[in-house]
Amino acid sequence: MVTFVNKLSVHGDLRRFLAARNRLTRFLSAQPGCVSHQTLRLVGAADVFVELSVWKDADAHRAAVAEDGYRRLSEELAELAAPEPGLYEAVAGEAAVA
Repeated sequence: MVTFVNKLSVHGDLRRFLAARNRLTRFLSAQPGCVSHQTLRLVGAADVFVELSVWKDADAHRAAVAEDGYRRLSEELAELAAPEPGLYEAVAGEAAVA
């Protein structure tokens, strides 16, 4: 399992951003290998969000973001918010200390 983490700082219209984010979330959630998706908003800041999506593996995530539908939807979102994306994996026990 891998987790895609994306901080989004909205610089455009918030309603348009939320609508675009909803479309992108629906698209990604329907892709093979998507286990779950959650969007969080920073407490006290209406324009800062973090998206967390869990994927079966990195290949499933790569395949989803290679789809034409993803490119179109992510470009729409990028017009409204600055993304800070990254794909993360769990760290087990002592490996986290090393």
